[in-house]
Amino acid sequence: MQRGKVWPKVMSAMLAGALVLTGCTSNNQNNAQQTANGGTGNETKVVHFNSDGLPIVDEKVTLRIVAPKAALAPDFGEMEIFKRLENDTNIHIEWENIPDTDYGEKKNLLLASGDLPDAFYNAGFSDYELVTYGRDGTILPLEDLIDQYAPNLKKLMEERPDLKAAITAPDGHIYGLPTWEENELGTNPFFHVINTKWLDALGLKFPETLDEYTEVLLAFKNNDPNGNGIADEIPLSFMHMGWCMDIGGLFGAFGMPDNLDHRIVRDGKVIFTAVQPEYKEALTYFHEKWFKQGLVDLESFTQEAPQYLAKGKTPEVTLGSFIWWEIEEVVGPDRAQDYALVPPLIGPNGHRTIGRGNGGGPGRGTFVITKNNPYPEITMRWIDQQYEPYMAAQIHWGPIGIIYEMDENGKLVNLPLPEGVSMGEYRQKVAPNGAGVITKEHFQTIVDMEPRAKQRKIDLETYYEPYMEPENYPTIFFEIEELERINRIEPELMRYVNTERARFLVEGNIDKNWDRFVQTVYDMGLQELMDIYQTALDRYYASM
Repeated sequence: MQRGKVWPKVMSAMLAGALVLTGCTSNNQNNAQQTANGGTGNETKVVHFNSDGLPIVDEKVTLRIVAPKAALAPDFGEMEIFKRLENDTNIHIEWENIPDTDYGEKKNLLLASGDLPDAFYNAGFSDYELVTYGRDGTILPLEDLIDQYAPNLKKLMEERPDLKAAITAPDGHIYGLPTWEENELGTNPFFHVINTKWLDALGLKFPETLDEYTEVLLAFKNNDPNGNGIADEIPLSFMHMGWCMDIGGLFGAFGMPDNLDHRIVRDGKVIFTAVQPEYKEALTYFHEKWFKQGLVDLESFTQEAPQYLAKGKTPEVTLGSFIWWEIEEVVGPDRAQDYALVPPLIGPNGHRTIGRGNGGGPGRGTFVITKNNPYPEITMRWIDQQYEPYMAAQIHWGPIGIIYEMDENGKLVNLPLPEGVSMGEYRQKVAPNGAGVITKEHFQTIVDMEPRAKQRKIDLETYYEPYMEPENYPTIFFEIEELERINRIEPELMRYVNTERARFLVEGNIDKNWDRFVQTVYDMGLQELMDIYQTALDRYYASM
């Protein structure tokens, strides 16, 4: 009964379409056709598909799709949501899952080698990649396919013209499909957490200033707060330059918060944080007061998420403070009550601010179709199922019967979680979190926001928004020439900045090497890069 409401009903009189596949001149394309058609690549084969309703095809069709997967996720072919999709569409996906930590490198190798899948899912294509591979024909323009074969996405774009504008490249084409949860939960990704049970055990007050927090870390290191007689405590752990687990938010105690872009906006002006005096002051403090005294887990510069998350779940409690999206995912639901969020700390000169995350609009590179795909129309019909609002919710959080049930008003509401399981970890196991758009309106009528998301909104309002920077750098689709210049300058410059950031934190010598560092960053093209970002921001403001 519930699934009848979720899935489009099969029309009694389906409109039949036919996709004619012909041999191509490229060897790579011939091979892809040969695999798909089981022929020589020089044959013509007619594949009938249904242009409306389900199933999409009467005779099963197989697509080869490459996708990253989270550390705890099974192969996508084992996920219940994709089994249901195959059952309803009759499209079989030959998934090639790549661990998300390796995906960027392996995606680039596939693109360079010409060994292209039919599509990339949860593709992570940058704007530069979308435009570059779109212009050279590696990936297909999608706007005509959307118009003819994606009624769910087409309806969304008609209802939300801003969504269509966000995914349309400067040349007028759409090369990648969107993903979006319009919930404003990422305005500050860095939730700073402390072990309050250890504070109580050591008779320490909750820190409000950076200096008080430093004293707490010292006590965590030296005073055996877990009481086992072993010096096994980790005062502070994080993941250097990790999306929601970096110390960038703590730089705000010196008057200028940092982020993964090292780029903020104040009074409409773009600022590169990593060459500012406040940044130098923060690095100096963190080195002298934290790293020099052994208060920081040095694996913070090398650990991946599974290793990091495991530190909150050791048999003996050993983690004093950390940074992550939420508390429970790190320490588990049983220990979560022993930890609390730390509001922005007051710095040595009285500064107290937290950054506002850049971007925030829809991602536009989550699904691309390659030139080797013999069934682009069928592929568009398949992916469009994930833009039906009920299905989009299940793709992002998990299936009906596992994560959700439908209430009497037709709204998806959360089922209780299995005992001892956090939603963050469970979500990785049951949801690909790939395509699909869930708007603010959908949270009112289609799907209930998960409990941890509701709590996060409350936490943002309570702990962080009163101190949050008013501006950020919005999601802008740059002109092609701008993207080429950004891609020429930024990757190498950012690698250098982030490497030196780590070196300064651990080794110090900041006064000695600072001028050289700043000059090198400018020599690598910083001013040109900031001019591009400023010009694009001015153009964005003017268009509004």
